Order: sequence, then structure tokens, then C-alpha cells
Amino acid sequence: MSIFDYTDDETLGCVISVDTATVTIRVDAIERLRRIQVNRLAVLQSSRAGQHLIGVVTRITRRADDEREVQASSIGPDEEAPPKNNLVRITLIGTLLDRVGMQENVFRRTLETVPEIDANCFSMEGGRLTKFMQVISNVGAGGPRLSLGAFTIDEEAEAFLNGNKLFQRHAVIVGSTGSGKSWTTARLLDQVAQLPQANAILFDIHGEYKPLDGDEFRHIRIAGPVDIERGVGLADGVLHLPYWLLGYEALLSLFVDRSDQNAPNQAMMMTRCVTDAKKATLADPAHKDILANFTIDSPVPFDIGSVLAELERLNSEMVQGARGDKQGPYFDKLSRLIARLEAKRQDRRLGFLFQPPVECMDMGWLEKIVHILIGGRGSQPDSKGGIKIVDFSEVPSDVLPLMVSLLARLIFTTNQWTELSKRHPIALLCDEAHLYIPERANADSSDAVSVQIFERIAKEGRKYGIGLVVISQRPAEVNRTVLSQCNNVIAMRLTNGDDQSVIRRLLPDSLGSFGDLLPVLDIGEALVVGDASLLPTRVRVAEPRRKPNSQTVAFWDCWNEDTPKSDTPNAVKTWRRQSFQK
Repeated sequence: MSIFDYTDDETLGCVISVDTATVTIRVDAIERLRRIQVNRLAVLQSSRAGQHLIGVVTRITRRADDEREVQASSIGPDEEAPPKNNLVRITLIGTLLDRVGMQENVFRRTLETVPEIDANCFSMEGGRLTKFMQVISNVGAGGPRLSLGAFTIDEEAEAFLNGNKLFQRHAVIVGSTGSGKSWTTARLLDQVAQLPQANAILFDIHGEYKPLDGDEFRHIRIAGPVDIERGVGLADGVLHLPYWLLGYEALLSLFVDRSDQNAPNQAMMMTRCVTDAKKATLADPAHKDILANFTIDSPVPFDIGSVLAELERLNSEMVQGARGDKQGPYFDKLSRLIARLEAKRQDRRLGFLFQPPVECMDMGWLEKIVHILIGGRGSQPDSKGGIKIVDFSEVPSDVLPLMVSLLARLIFTTNQWTELSKRHPIALLCDEAHLYIPERANADSSDAVSVQIFERIAKEGRKYGIGLVVISQRPAEVNRTVLSQCNNVIAMRLTNGDDQSVIRRLLPDSLGSFGDLLPVLDIGEALVVGDASLLPTRVRVAEPRRKPNSQTVAFWDCWNEDTPKSDTPNAVKTWRRQSFQK
């Protein structure tokens, strides 16, 4: 039985104009015009029996008694003013079918028909609205149910997203500081974590997701200076990222100053020395097959000390000339490269790169770490940790893009080289994405290397079972190519005009008016549009089971307390040690 059992006397108005997915309704009864609101839902008669068209109200125009027009919303710069009348403009978003096979009341985001002129239009409210939202929420048992919260227009109806389409086609979660991004991210992880073979990695830049605990979560922290001194490793939840994992472009961006006039020589010699060092590692006959096909990008351990020694030899080499010894071809041309390499090796903040434990230099170490990172919960030795939260809070900001993209590249490349039948999908959640996937990146810089990797994941990740969720408070500062590949938008309140413009461009043209909601959304409320959502709408995000450490500080309340909060001695000590670990 159809949920839309309207009678003719309930008509809001009738169709007077149809333009693709936009319909104009003339309303004769002023009391009915007052009941409808912008961004609410409306129902129109279809030209086919057993179908109703669903639309969103985008503009309301009322004619005053003295023939002066009063508009409930503005006219765009490229739009013509409507005729003087009581009009409602509606954007069609889908079709409700009374029956499809054995199923009743099925909503589809397709428009097989458009309403005819003089077709009746009805306001969706009360019990009918509740029934329709229940249809929208009706994800079949065992299907891809991902509960985000409740619909703002009907809080009795739970808002489900299609879990497959959310990660297959990438997503973006944006919102100004304090709008609820971290809360929403924690809610998503809550839902994912309940699946028996859950598999996701969250790049936690500020360490705010530490409270997410339990068997579903595995916390991994990038090693800090104190960890290097103590010699802790993966068994303690501490991860080192040895230098030999870096690709060719990353190595050059880290060591070669492109502004140096000798940069081409430095890059060439760096390449040659690293290649020779990797060949030395593969000299063992057991690695014969790898040696036959390896490149400088192959993840093979090598001794960076031998690379430095060879560079120093070339930099001071004297060769035989016609009149005795003369300076070699690279004499004093590698000095800045050597100085940068030595400075990086001695930097305690970069100990996780250049002072890894002995086991990290073994050929078998990579297999262990990759399995922990990309293996689903059921494949882990302890059957725990389907959600991996990687804490980058102690990584220096100047190398942060390289380190985050290094992990992303490891995951992408491993899945790329895994047989299709054995490939386990994984989602990458990129918190504070504007820090390492920036819109503007200098050529050959670490930012550029990071952007290149994430652009490839955004474009090709779906083919290899990698979903991307971009999380940022400044979408205007996130790479446009990556954002353009995100077909799902979860937008919290945005107050900056540039950020609003970016999100508006991600919305379908027919839903442009939804962008006007961005600055007025409540805390914890999101505008959800995309392939994963049957209905573009506002959703009030439900409370996650475990809340991240991202709550806004209550300034006034803290200032009003009797006892002040202060820990200056430990703060200075922690600053000097470059680590929160005691």
C-alpha cells in the first residue's frame, strides 16, 4: 500500500512549469503556502501510475495584496525573476515506487518521468513524512547499514548511509573548529569497528583519538626521541619508519636542495649511491629474483652510512690528470648534500627514520609491519585491532607530509600487488588533511610528493580496495583533485566563505541551495549529500560510544575556577625532550 494516500483537497498547488529537474508550483491557498518551508520535502504526481516524484523546496515566492512581490529566498544573479504569483520552486531528487517486485514503497534516486502541467503537488509532513523517512532508512538486513544519526526533519527516523558506496567512492568530512568533525569521525569508526573483519587506518595528527579503546582498536605511535633511547618497538605499539622505505622522490626532497646549482649532480650521485647500497644488500643468492628486477624505489634495506662514505669520497676525489692529480668531476659539488644528510641523521626528532632498531633493517620486517597495517581484524595474530589509529603527534611538522604519505604509499602499493581474490579492502581516514594534502605545494617539495601519492589513491584506490575519507576544517586548503574524487560529502558548519565555495562546487547543480545551510548548521549537525545517501538532507550525528579528546575548552568556566591549572615545569621539560612520553 502506498504511503502517499493524498486526496485532492490536500493539494498544495499545481505544476505550471517544468525545466529538467526543476518544477514550479502555483499555490492558490495562502494558508497552505505558509505551511511549506525552504529545504523541506514535497510530493508530486507522476505521469506513471504507482509512482510519486519527490522534491526539495528551494524557493518560495508570495504575492502581496498590493501586487508587490515578497520573496522568501534570494534570486540568483543569473536567474530571471518569476512571474508575480504565489509560487514554489522544487528540485526533483528521486522517485517513490509503490511496488517493485515483492517490495513495497521503494525510493530510487532516479527520474524516469517528470510531472505533467497541472499535476498536483502535496506537502510532505506529519505521519507521511515519518513513513517516508522510514523508507529511506530501510536498509535491508545484512546490507551495508552504517548508522550516522537521525534526520533533522524527523528525528524518529534513523539516518543510514550505504557503507559500500561511502568508502568505494571516497568521502569528505568538513567543518569549522568545534562543529563536530572529530565526533562524526568517531561515530563512523564506531560503526566500522562492529564488523568482524573491519579494516581501517586513521592518521591521527594531534593524538586526539587516544580515548578510542577496546579490542576493535589498535593504537600505533610513531616513535619519538624518548622511544629511541629506550629501544622500544612495535611490540610496545611504537612504529619506526626507516629511511629505506622512502621512494626516490621522497629521498630527493629530503636531502637535495633544488635551489643549489649542483642539485642535478647531487641527485644523480644520490641515486647511484643508494642503488649500489641496495644491490649490496641483495648480493645474497637468496635474493637473486629481487636483484634481477629491483629499482631505486624497491623497499630494500641499505646502509646509509655506506652511502654517506661514498658521497664523501666522491666529494674529495682526486684523479690522475695530464700534469698530475686534479680534482675529480664531483669535487666539492656534493658538500651541501653531505651536510644535509649528516644533519638529518643527527636530528633526534628524526630518530624514527635514521636510528631504527636492528630488526627494522631486516628484509622480513616489512612483511610484519604491512600485515599489521593492512590486515583485517580477523587476520591479526591477537584477533584485535581492525581499526588502526596511527599517532603522528610527535612527528616534526616539516617532515609530516612525507611520513603520512609514506604509510599511504605502503598500503596502496601492497594492495596493488595483492591478487584480486585475496585483496582485503581498507579505508584511510585522513584527519587534518590540509596539512599533508595541500592545495598549493612547491614543486619537488615534501608537500608535492605527498599530494602526488594521495592524488593517485583518490583516482585509482577504488580499483585496489582502498577507500579515502578526507577530514579537514579548511577544505579550501585541501588539494582540489583529491576533493573532486570524493563523491560523498558530510559537511558540518562552515563559516569561512572560501570553504563554503569549495563544498558548494562538490554539490550537484540541482542542490546548490543546500550550500546556503552550511553557515547555520548546529553543532553536531551535518549536511549529507552523495552516493552513500539516498536522500540529500540534514542529519544530527549520534553520540559515539567513545569520544575523542577534541571537545572545545570551556574558557569562561576554567577562568572561573578557584584553583588554576598549570604545569609549566613539565611542559618545558616535554618541549625539550620533544616527547610526551615520561
